[in-house]
Amino acid sequence: MRSMMSNNKGRSLGAHHHLPCTRMQQIGALFLVVSAFFFARLFFDRPPCDHPVRASGGPLPLPFTGGGDLSWPHRGYGPHLDLKIYVYDEDEVDGLKALLYGRDGRITPKDCLKGQWGTQVKIHKLLLQSRFRTRKKEEADLFFVPAYVKCVRMMGGLKDKEITETYVKVLSQLPYFRLSGGRDHIFVFPSGAGAHLFKSWEIYINRSIILTPEGDRTDKKDTSAFNTWKDIIIPGNVDDLMTTNEARAIQPLPLSKRKYLANYLGRAQGKVGRLKLIELAKQFPDKLESPELKFSGPDKLGRAEYFEHLRNAKFCLAPRGESSWTLRFYESFFVECVPVILSDQIELPFQNVIDYTQISIKWPSNRIGPELLEYLESIPDEDIERMLSRGRKVKCLWVYAPESSPCSAMQATLWELQRKVRKFHQSAETFWLHNGSYTNRDLVKFSDWKPPMPLA
Repeated sequence: MRSMMSNNKGRSLGAHHHLPCTRMQQIGALFLVVSAFFFARLFFDRPPCDHPVRASGGPLPLPFTGGGDLSWPHRGYGPHLDLKIYVYDEDEVDGLKALLYGRDGRITPKDCLKGQWGTQVKIHKLLLQSRFRTRKKEEADLFFVPAYVKCVRMMGGLKDKEITETYVKVLSQLPYFRLSGGRDHIFVFPSGAGAHLFKSWEIYINRSIILTPEGDRTDKKDTSAFNTWKDIIIPGNVDDLMTTNEARAIQPLPLSKRKYLANYLGRAQGKVGRLKLIELAKQFPDKLESPELKFSGPDKLGRAEYFEHLRNAKFCLAPRGESSWTLRFYESFFVECVPVILSDQIELPFQNVIDYTQISIKWPSNRIGPELLEYLESIPDEDIERMLSRGRKVKCLWVYAPESSPCSAMQATLWELQRKVRKFHQSAETFWLHNGSYTNRDLVKFSDWKPPMPLA
């Protein structure tokens, strides 16, 4: 730099001659150039806050619909989604077909698409079509193990013992699972049972990423399979007839035309909170609709009838059942009633980007009674309308839509998965050597381990 300056000292440009610069002037000019460069990088090279960038480089449309005044939440996610996920093929691993279609192969994806367990099918299909899917294991950040075991079990395709044996068989054939101790492998368990459907989850997949709507099993289990550090809460599977914008089967009612203050539509299941609501409805039948739903016989409600009832109240009550989560929480957004959570230990999805105080109410489950109805009755309609308006902007995050949709449960789940990618994962059972190999305490490399693997 010094020689360059000295060589240029007396140089003329055309007919114009410049006086030599002093040392201080040269330093000042250099400082201005450097400052201008960093200023430009800071303010002009970064993507605009309301136009995040796709991994392919194009702008990503605003993900929130129904208002358009909320930009992509940079604080919770970020401007760049850059992820490679390998999806195991059903013919690639012996036993995988049984986890998908049952021991006899008679269960179809269509059979499993509805109900709580539909997310297993939807996430699998969406990942197969995703631009973030890779067919090269060696470049994958994460590996997806497809299985429809909740559906398969409910339809008699596999018994509990068979599910566990088949999972163990599948995992024993995955070299990349052994290489990482399972920490970069993804499993979906979509029901209240969570990963407990795989009875030996604690031995085999306690490091793996579990996608589940269920963050708590304290009702029946001493320990939960869910770990906030590595696992992801996903939304429940709302019936497709309610999640298509233009062709929704049941449209919301204006608040002034709703018959009830609140409702709870579900089975009692012998659960204290649900039984209290059914009794409360008998005391205040003009304020609370809470019949015990039947799933068979002449009193059974069809899906359309169910949503017809659900939309007829300002508040939709969501008590816990066999576990802490309930599909009613998500369904309420599509009939536009304010969800009232009556489940103390519930975990909700995407908490790093959604402020649930703006779109729902959480009430102590031990205070279910007339006090709850009095409180709900005291809330002005304008406050209810504000909560419903905010809810319209985020309900797209409950929809398992194709990647072309700018806002969906799958988009948000991919962002959450990106946050779970780890170059390094330490534990009391992990050791490493100078050549980069990971071992157990007997100095056996992960790649040479044989199941079961104590990975805690």
